[in-house]
Amino acid sequence: MRILVTGGAGYVGSHCVRGLCDARHDVVVLDNLAAGHRTAVDSRATLVVGDLSDATLVERTLAEARFDGVMHFAALAEVHESVRDPLRYYRNNVVNTVQLLEAMRRREIRRFVFSSSCAVYGVPPRVPITEDMPKSPINPYGRTKLAIEWALEDCSRAWGLGATALRYFNAAGAAADGSLGEDHRPESHIIPRVLAVALGQAEAINVNGNDYPTRDGTCIRDYIHVEDLSAVHALAIERQEEGVFNGYNVGTGRGVSVAELIAASREVTGHAIPARSAPRREGDPAELVADPSRIIADLGWKPRYTDIASTLRTAWNWHGARPAGYNDKRGA
Repeated sequence: MRILVTGGAGYVGSHCVRGLCDARHDVVVLDNLAAGHRTAVDSRATLVVGDLSDATLVERTLAEARFDGVMHFAALAEVHESVRDPLRYYRNNVVNTVQLLEAMRRREIRRFVFSSSCAVYGVPPRVPITEDMPKSPINPYGRTKLAIEWALEDCSRAWGLGATALRYFNAAGAAADGSLGEDHRPESHIIPRVLAVALGQAEAINVNGNDYPTRDGTCIRDYIHVEDLSAVHALAIERQEEGVFNGYNVGTGRGVSVAELIAASREVTGHAIPARSAPRREGDPAELVADPSRIIADLGWKPRYTDIASTLRTAWNWHGARPAGYNDKRGA
């Protein structure tokens, strides 16, 4: 298939692009390189540098060849920033995606895989989280993701769009061969920040909140390996049916607390990794753990990385070998 991947120079997107190329799909990446890296894009893919808000560019890119589907990662994804600047998130995550869907409809492209989030659930009534639980996001980021899920479901009925929303939990890890990894600037995700302490790039890791109603007082999250995410995205677009919308949880089904994550990082890296208490962050639920049984049953997918130590080792291999990340010039 010929597939357009928006945001394909970013962390999850670049791993998915590699997976699609390995499966011999023809891949075109559209990325503005504001958060992604040119050098993270697989050499077998075609990179178009530009912004999703540029309607003319999107239309021209889709017109250049007959595309079979679109995989959509291009979104702002910082929960706490979304609380401070919600309109930026609605403009980027909702308006730009609607514009992309309009262009797809004109070109009669009816396969769409959407990078959604467990943030659509807000504070779940219980864990693990199943897909039939209420969707009550507690921050603008989660609301933008849910808004697009509503749009996809409506489009599936209105004009036969086939769409899958993959609600993944905490993406983590790096490529097993050490060639791709996580490099955000500034970095907000906990695993790279913990490993930065091990590398001597920071004095200590801040633990935001130690009084949550969890087993050790720190937040609990489900860490899904980025290569497992790559595999499930490929399955989703290959098996997508026209006129059908599905929303799936993508996780391991195992929760790891922040305190447990730091302890495991000490074991993996052999470094002390000092930790210090810090205030809670606005918009952080206490516990988010997936029940992935539906996607396992429907797509035959199963995560390969199910313990945090193995995920951390791949991340440590990446960060240890490239302490400065990709070290490329974005947009150059």
